[in-house]
This record gives sequence, structure tokens and C-alpha cells, in this order.
Amino acid sequence: MLGSALGDLDEITPEDVVSFILERRRAGAAPREKTIPSHLRNLFVFLFWSGQTERNLGRSIPPSRQPKPTAIPRYLPPEDIQRLIESARVTPNTGRRNYAMLLLLSRLGLRSPEVVAIQLNDIDWRRGEILIRGKRQLHDRMPLTDEVGRAIVDYIQNERRGSDRALFVLSRAPYSRFKNGQIVNLILKDVYDATGIAPPQSYIGSHILRHSLATDLLRKGASLEEIGDVLRHRSQMTTTIYAQHDVEALRGLAQPWPVEGDVR
Repeated sequence: MLGSALGDLDEITPEDVVSFILERRRAGAAPREKTIPSHLRNLFVFLFWSGQTERNLGRSIPPSRQPKPTAIPRYLPPEDIQRLIESARVTPNTGRRNYAMLLLLSRLGLRSPEVVAIQLNDIDWRRGEILIRGKRQLHDRMPLTDEVGRAIVDYIQNERRGSDRALFVLSRAPYSRFKNGQIVNLILKDVYDATGIAPPQSYIGSHILRHSLATDLLRKGASLEEIGDVLRHRSQMTTTIYAQHDVEALRGLAQPWPVEGDVR
């Protein structure tokens, strides 16, 4: 049993748990604010329900507040995005797959978990639509552009193998679906290295393509409401962070100054 290998787990107190989290935070060991509390909570819930502890210490872990981003989103210019996408296209054995995945991210603004969650039957070829399985179990239908559609067809016909119903699968037997969206970060790392383009931030993540799409749309004259629709934001406040790239767009969000008579 796990408990016998680690000693008496019931001797752990809520104070011990909170002290451990604070110590790890001070040591800078948590790459993201919610990582350690989330993992510990899952561990203690498992220990309790598997009968290895008498109480559920997961309830003693305080919620971790994730501060809202205030920095201007990093992005890449359209020409760099295109170079990255084309570089992925020539990757041996997985070029068609990688190319289609990056197109979905950069043209439709999808998140990496949404890309790997796409099923074969999520695409309505007659209507030119694709079902997106988004955050919090929310589903949306988006138009499938000709460029993205052709890339997916090319991948299915000439590279994809296996019987898994996920659209994007591993390139080796048994050709199963991906467990998470980390594959996209690995693809991006490879194309950064291949093209020599420097990532705009130290952490290489797929959100750079989403931010770049939003920034490009803003500079081409799209409204914040239109950008929010493309990115499927549930709140307009989420989209306003992009207004920092455009002062004039930010002015449009300002409320009229209250006046009394003719005095401002």
C-alpha cells in the first residue's frame, strides 16, 4: 500500500499542507499559480477515497487566486506566423498533420486542447463547419475556411492512419489520439528551431498563435466585439486586453463623462 511506504499519512495536518504550499511558492518552484495546489488537492482526494487516509485533506487546501493578466499579449507578425506554418509542413512523416494543426491555431484561433479534441465527425463538410469542444464543456460551431479544410483533407488522405475517431493521432502504432495539447508546444519548438525565429517569450506555448491572430485582426480594423466572437470569449472584458495594442480602440470603450447641465 502507498500509505505504508510513506508512513502514517493521517499525521499530516492542514497546517502542514498550507506551509508546504507557501514554502514552494517562496522558492519559486511553481511555474503557474494553480499547479501545486491543484496537484495536491487531487492527491489527497485520491488518498481519501482509496481508504488510505481517514479524512480528505483536499478540503484544507485554499483556492489559489490566478491573477488576471495585465501585460500586453505577446505576438508574432503575420509573416513570421506563415514561416512557422510552412516549416511544419515539411516535417518528415508528420508534416501534413503538423501543418493542419498549426493552421487551426493560427487561422481559427483555437486552443491546443481544442485542436487535439476534434473528432472526425465534428467536421460538417457540406456546411463547411467544424465543431469546437471548448473550455468548461462548451461547444461552438465555426466556419471551416478553404485553406484549413484542404489541409485537413490532405492529412486524412495521405498521412493519417489508424481507427481512432480523433482527427489528429500519433504517427506510430497504434495511432491513438493525443492525451493533451502538449504536442502543439513540441511542434512549435521544432519550427522555431528550424526557422530561427525567436519566441517572443521564454515559455513556448500555442497561445502565441491565438494572440497573434487577435492582434492582426485588430490592426486590420476588426472591432473588439468581432475579435471576441472569433476567439469565442464569453465576456467582452476578456477581449479588452488586446485593446492595449490600439489606443483608438481603447478610447471606444470609455464611458461618457458624467455631466451636470453644460458643466463637465
